Amino acid sequence: MIRHLSASALLCALGFAALAVSAPAQASGCSATVEGNDAMQFSTRALNVPASCKEFTVTLKHTGQLPVVAMGHNIVVGKTADITGINADGMAAGAANNYVKPGDARVIAASSLVGGGQTTSFKIPVNRLRAGEDYTFVCTFPGHAAIMRGKLTLAQ
Repeated sequence: MIRHLSASALLCALGFAALAVSAPAQASGCSATVEGNDAMQFSTRALNVPASCKEFTVTLKHTGQLPVVAMGHNIVVGKTADITGINADGMAAGAANNYVKPGDARVIAASSLVGGGQTTSFKIPVNRLRAGEDYTFVCTFPGHAAIMRGKLTLAQ
């Protein structure tokens, strides 16, 4: 009986953890914080940007311990249809360019690359977002984009 209850409690706890990871980042006005870890996970799969903001500031906090060369993270925002190309061109641009192709017009906004224990912030110009358009945010560090991604929505 105790084993059965323990297993149920564990499954329940895992379910709540999954909900916490997939919930939209809570914006405080015109800003939000997204955490990335050594398990290649963002703390959220959704960012809601209020249309009333002129700029939306995203803070990326790397909660892991691995250095940037081993497990660096960034956040790059673009139209969902452009993300595959943005990612491929970013990987080719290399670490010196934060895995973002210089001058890439498809990139709406991007952070710098951070390693364990580091934090960076960047601004999304809200006037570049359109209601009803599909946007994605992704980590373009090689091999991360398949897992570290989420939906960005312009909230009316």
